[in-house]
Amino acid sequence: MIRTLIVEDDPVLAEAHAVFTGRVPDFEVVGVTGSGAEALRLLSTRRVDLVLLDLYLPDLHGLDVCRTMRGQGHDADVIAVTSARDLRLVRSAVSLGVVQYLLKPFSFAAFRERLDGYAEYRRHIGEAGTAPTATGQREVDQAFAALRRTSDAPPLPKGLAAATFEAIVAHLSTGAVTSAADIAEAVGISRPTARRYLDHLSARRLVSREPRYGGAGRPEYIYRWHTPHPETSGPPGAG
Repeated sequence: MIRTLIVEDDPVLAEAHAVFTGRVPDFEVVGVTGSGAEALRLLSTRRVDLVLLDLYLPDLHGLDVCRTMRGQGHDADVIAVTSARDLRLVRSAVSLGVVQYLLKPFSFAAFRERLDGYAEYRRHIGEAGTAPTATGQREVDQAFAALRRTSDAPPLPKGLAAATFEAIVAHLSTGAVTSAADIAEAVGISRPTARRYLDHLSARRLVSREPRYGGAGRPEYIYRWHTPHPETSGPPGAG
């Protein structure tokens, strides 16, 4: 298992990233924190293979966390999960050993793709201390290519926002059976808007929908994840 530490100061996003990470085969979450100092403490007390690191933290910049990690001898890989678009930051991140850079807002499909690529990269290079020797350039290229692969996910329908989409996905992916009214209250949107997102998810076969009969009038629909791997349909948009 790839032991993953999530460092994200937004509690909603931190929870969503933890849920998403737990749904990707071969990954397990060993810690969640919203501060750089706590991240460094956890790295010193737990075995961590991968850090999903936001760059904008309340106490330390993410790149300072990386510098301190390396200075203290921590060799965990880092994937930056951030809204920072300054290419100078990207360059600095690469120089500090950040293996991937995932911009917010992003889709669950993109999130899963980065983790799958990282897992493939680890399979190529092996565990630290037990890594095989490359027989040629092709094997080295394959290892690096695993970190760079991307897909073209279709965009969200017009009028649907990426951040709202992620919040709804995070709520549903916990296994909750929910209605449009539940989603509206949880995310802070109107019921009609919640139904638009849920109808989109249903049309993409990411959730199943069934009627729930109560009093008089039209039945209320309830929704649940249709499969354990919603990313297979390539939904766009969250962050």
